[in-house]
Amino acid sequence: MALGLALCSTLASAQTAYTWNQVKDKFETANPTLKADALNVQEMKAQEITAFLRPNPGFTLSTDGTQIARYQGVWKPIAGTQISPAFSYLHEREHKRELRLESAKQGTQIATSLHSDLERNLIFTLRTAFIQTLQAKATVDLSQKELDYYDHIIEISRARFKSGDLAQIDLDRIELQRVQYESDLQTAEINLRTAKIQLLQLLNDRTPIDQFDVQGPFTFTDQLDTLDSFRQTALDTRPDLQAALQSAQQAVTNHKLAVSNGSTDPTLSGWYTYNPSFNNQYAHQTIGASINIPLRIFDRNQGEKQRTLIDIDRNQQVTEAMRAQVFADVDSAYAQVNSSLVLLRPYKARYLDQAVRVRETVTYAYQRGGASLMDFLNAQSDYRNVQLAYLQLIGSYLSAASQLNLAVGREVIQ
Repeated sequence: MALGLALCSTLASAQTAYTWNQVKDKFETANPTLKADALNVQEMKAQEITAFLRPNPGFTLSTDGTQIARYQGVWKPIAGTQISPAFSYLHEREHKRELRLESAKQGTQIATSLHSDLERNLIFTLRTAFIQTLQAKATVDLSQKELDYYDHIIEISRARFKSGDLAQIDLDRIELQRVQYESDLQTAEINLRTAKIQLLQLLNDRTPIDQFDVQGPFTFTDQLDTLDSFRQTALDTRPDLQAALQSAQQAVTNHKLAVSNGSTDPTLSGWYTYNPSFNNQYAHQTIGASINIPLRIFDRNQGEKQRTLIDIDRNQQVTEAMRAQVFADVDSAYAQVNSSLVLLRPYKARYLDQAVRVRETVTYAYQRGGASLMDFLNAQSDYRNVQLAYLQLIGSYLSAASQLNLAVGREVIQ
């Protein structure tokens, strides 16, 4: 029983580590903001049915000639009643239904593109939280290693003190410095928990923080495609630009619909009449037909025509502005990625190795009395600063790469 309880406790506290693709898939199926916007696309799709509906026919039933007195001593209240059923139908001309349907479909396309744009922005927010979590994990790992390394130095220093090779004041200064490493570790762990909380909020997940974790490469790729290739990809895939282009197309359709709505629609009618009061025995039953055409003395749709015509120009200008914004976003993000790479390359090629060599050399000399305590503490601080700066640069690079993915419209840098 004790073994079973211990196993259950271990399983309950075990962490589930998600990769980036798993986090993104979970986000796309669980985020309430994204799901609510997807329902808006379905609503726009339902409006296509309404747009293509035909006018309902009209039915009229009229009676006349009902008697209210006796005829030759006999009560015949319905003997002379005239019955006349009639049907009418409004015929829409100039392809009104087709244009309404086309405009509704284009509205659905715009809503779909805007949904993709919302997903693009939310994915960027999710990617930022994911990167912050990876960076916080790397910082916690570095802080823990630094604390373990410094504890080893303290043990050696205590041994030197017992052998009379180290003064009490120097040992106290070394032990006091451990507070800084403990503080750095606690700060890193708090930052990690905060990053996980933000990530869980985006995922709409109620998993305890201790049972949630992410994994992925926290490094950089030295290869970067040309700026022109990213620009072209953005022009082809940016959903907000696609929405602007689709809005311009819809504006043209709406203008055509406004012109079409300005045309007159005739109402066709037909009726049948039964009139028993006619002296002509062959004229009791008659049929008739009529057409009702409104006279367009005043064009009541002229303002809508003008408005939709102006809206075409407005959407064209919005599209041009959006295209310029796409270029600006790509250029800015590309510059940030390139700048991060310029800083990361010397760190990977020289500075990291130099920091390790300096720390090891000064530590070796200090343990044997060849270096002062101040030299040792400075070497330790320099090593940590270089390592933290490298982690921050990788985080900046990954954030800039995520910004470039946002600007392009899809993941071009993993």
